[in-house]
Amino acid sequence: MGGQRAAEGGGKEFERVLDALVLRMSDGTYPLGSLLPPQRELAQELAVSRDTVQRVLKELSERGLVESRQGSGSRVIGSPVPQEAQQPADRVERRGLTTLGPHIARAFERSEVSLDVFTFTSESLAGHIWLQVERIRTRQIAPRRIALRMLLPSEDMPLPYPRAIADPEDPRPLERLRDITRRNTQSLLLTLGELKAEKLVGEVDVEVRWAPVTPTFKLYLFNGTEALHGMYKVVERPIVLGEGTIPAIDVVGLGAVLEHFVAGDDPDAPGSVFVTERQTWFDSVWNHLAVRPPR
Repeated sequence: MGGQRAAEGGGKEFERVLDALVLRMSDGTYPLGSLLPPQRELAQELAVSRDTVQRVLKELSERGLVESRQGSGSRVIGSPVPQEAQQPADRVERRGLTTLGPHIARAFERSEVSLDVFTFTSESLAGHIWLQVERIRTRQIAPRRIALRMLLPSEDMPLPYPRAIADPEDPRPLERLRDITRRNTQSLLLTLGELKAEKLVGEVDVEVRWAPVTPTFKLYLFNGTEALHGMYKVVERPIVLGEGTIPAIDVVGLGAVLEHFVAGDDPDAPGSVFVTERQTWFDSVWNHLAVRPPR
């Protein structure tokens, strides 16, 4: 209620800045775990006063999306959740659907964490793993080994999205996508690497490869026994660029509801077949098509 009152009384500039920052958190410009730019920079970029920026940050804090600390800035701690992900948990489970967060949390509670991922930008994964790293640092969990293989689309291949509606040849949406992917991937590699360097986890094995495959779905495979699978939805939406926003065709995956499959004792059961076939597909692309990105 406090957040709603703030938004109602904030004025047009307040609402404009609030919408801009929420959009950037939704589309991966400011992923989970990242620091927002300093207040002075946000005020200059968005052409408002620092007071407006401070009030917007207070609103985002009340919504549980950012955490502001004196001397260390404002960190993104939540993601605006799509409408389909806000359904009651029991209804979602009855439909055989789930979200990524609980499964990543359970995977990291094991002594051995094994995860294979095929995704578009790695932003969802990076944010969720950042949360698990915080649990490790605070001694809430203590995995002995983390093994992650991640497949991303090759940077040198053409992609059908994102693209500007007014000018499909405009390179900026694709450049922005690749910048988001690089930033999240590097953050993920650095974060997990620090766990090993600080001897918080005994063994950390992380590898990222590029594959000439356009992602139409995201796939998470846990220990070869569970799979999460979700389709990317093609939508028309604004994309934030340095000088403003442009209407574009893009895909939405952050916070998506995913199908959940578990391999059981019966190899012919639908869940077992799904997990086995998706693991076989992942391994085939990893071994025969994917390459390591240049250093």
